[in-house]
Amino acid sequence: MDLRLLIIAITPAIALGLAAYYTDRFDKEPLHLLLKVFVWGCLSVIPTAAVERFLMSLNVFSGILASAFTAFIVAGLTEEFFKREVVLRAVYLNKAFNEKLDGIIYAVFSALGFATVENIMYVLVNYSANPYVGISRGIFSVPTHVLLGVTMGYYLSLAKFSYNENFERLYLRKAIMVPALLHGFFDFILMANIPILLTLFIPYVLYLWIINLKKLNNYYKESKKNYKVKSTPSE
Repeated sequence: MDLRLLIIAITPAIALGLAAYYTDRFDKEPLHLLLKVFVWGCLSVIPTAAVERFLMSLNVFSGILASAFTAFIVAGLTEEFFKREVVLRAVYLNKAFNEKLDGIIYAVFSALGFATVENIMYVLVNYSANPYVGISRGIFSVPTHVLLGVTMGYYLSLAKFSYNENFERLYLRKAIMVPALLHGFFDFILMANIPILLTLFIPYVLYLWIINLKKLNNYYKESKKNYKVKSTPSE
């Protein structure tokens, strides 16, 4: 195993994981739960790969339709489904999930687990002779998984704290459909082999950063406000 390539593969996940952990500064999540979600995110690659392989066998389309099916269904829907399942099964009902920012933190750690294993497979197996693949994925693919985790966590928190079963079901659906669509567009731009679409790649990545940083900032401010209320002594 090439240690240099392994470092390239895992460094983005470590950096982004630390950034997420220190963002949750007012009511930090238990480390053992974050580790649990991360490990389950890593393991979610296994059923994801099996389902993706099956779905690819159903891809009877050609050209742009084949790219769309692969991007939106095989990759987008399948990967986001299993990343959401990790959060739902590991921590959604846990008492530590007690504020909206938590949904984003847990979804990000699920995404980071998945992205770490995926990145290792790409860098060490598929493109082991080309270290620049790991660098480019560290700049674009791994952060995109994190941004999609922010979107997912945003809706998971709305579901968790909706206090209404109908709204909870609605937001749980959005927690998979919205990131799946965003994921699909990301992959489709790269897979479609249409030059004009490729010109939209960087603007689209910037768009993902902007909308998700806004979501993260909203929940961060709410967490800070809740912390101040709790820490203010009652008269």
